[in-house]
Amino acid sequence: MLFRQIFDPKLAQYAYLIGCQKTKEAIIIDPERDIDQYLAIAEEEDVRIVAVAETHIHADFLSGAREFAERLGVRLYLSAEGEADGWGSNWAKNGNYDVTFLRDGDTFKVGNIEFRAMHTPGHTPEHMSYLVVDRGGGATEPMGIATGDFVFVGDLGRPDLLESAAKVAGMREPSARKLYESAQKFFELPDYLQVWPGHGAGSACGKALGAIPESTVGYEKRYNASLAPARESVEQFVQNILSGQPEPPLYFARMKKYNRDGVPVLGALPAPRRLSAWEFDAVIEKGEWTIIDTRLDREEYMRAHIPGSLYAPLRKTFNTVVGSLVPDDQTPLMLIVEEDRLEEAIRDLVRIGYDRIVAWATPESLLRYFDNGGKQASIPAVTFEEVARGVADGTLGVVDVRYASEYASGHVPGAVNASYTRLPEYADRIPKGKPLAVHCLTGIRASVAAAWLAAHGYDVRWVNDEFPNYHKYGKVATEEPAAV
Repeated sequence: MLFRQIFDPKLAQYAYLIGCQKTKEAIIIDPERDIDQYLAIAEEEDVRIVAVAETHIHADFLSGAREFAERLGVRLYLSAEGEADGWGSNWAKNGNYDVTFLRDGDTFKVGNIEFRAMHTPGHTPEHMSYLVVDRGGGATEPMGIATGDFVFVGDLGRPDLLESAAKVAGMREPSARKLYESAQKFFELPDYLQVWPGHGAGSACGKALGAIPESTVGYEKRYNASLAPARESVEQFVQNILSGQPEPPLYFARMKKYNRDGVPVLGALPAPRRLSAWEFDAVIEKGEWTIIDTRLDREEYMRAHIPGSLYAPLRKTFNTVVGSLVPDDQTPLMLIVEEDRLEEAIRDLVRIGYDRIVAWATPESLLRYFDNGGKQASIPAVTFEEVARGVADGTLGVVDVRYASEYASGHVPGAVNASYTRLPEYADRIPKGKPLAVHCLTGIRASVAAAWLAAHGYDVRWVNDEFPNYHKYGKVATEEPAAV
């Protein structure tokens, strides 16, 4: 049996290429939308991808299942569970595809590899895990389970997203109870089974995912902190799994809708045109594009950037930042990006639905534009000592862009809590009457939030400091943030 785990470090997402080396047929489980990456790996391994399976309707990236079906006519294996809750794969039901809709216990084969569907709802109503049996190697029992967003290394998939991200009211607790029932099924699995999760550390689909790419059922039974309360009581489990979940990025609701109703076919990657320094003025004057500055040095951005541009450094959080701060995926985008990282940025963006990437320029061209007198803006940096003074004399407001759980554990008195992952949704709670100090824990999240607020007319100061330093200069409050 051929087995390849394929990792996207920005989305902390795992796809799986599993193939029969005798028949040279393979399946891809949970592919992202730019499917050429998987086709290249399949060719390298001398197998042909003939099928795609989905564990669930994803919230954090666009699925490549439709892309495979439209372009290559592959077979689809999708969940038939969850339809009563409105989470069937509408796009596949309404299209002319070679699709099999699976119920709990159904099996199918790709070459000599058998896959057994196991309905594991909770993270989503339709969620399937897949037990994998290498019949070609003589096995009669599964060697592993692709758990999708059900069981991660050290965590479970969060059950609140339908309510907190997709805005389906009243789903948090019932979903958590379903997840409890799925956990009981997991306890019945043999300890030797390998666990192949859908995400690793850094994903917003859980709250404490481990960085180890694989595990075993036995290990997770012993040491998974989110699974442990399921041995106690359903009430204890529900309370534990729902507490401390971070605010989901704003784009999750859009991903759920596309993945349910139909991801637009991508085809080739976008090919934006390159701009010279002499074209910047025209772009700024027209104001038709959202400019995303991906420079890694946030202090450099704060000193000088194009007025109205957003800041999204091309790091692990790039998808989350853009998806959270650019609510309309039809907005034309211009990137400030190094040439050797342009394709990386484009792939990151199309994976979350931003296809209208119309232009790009290098940071060197940007600096040349500034050197020649081009329009520029800046955001002043302050420390927590200055914040404490400004709060004491009433000259500064404070915006805390950490998650609500962080805010509740200690914050500047009177600070407005507005997580950076949902900042546009929280804008109406942020006052415009005075200068605002924008902070997080270390200054990283605050940099992207300060840039967004400045672009939307707020008078901001970026707190380039670590929050524990505030304790030296001011009182810390612990009241809960106001409900949204």
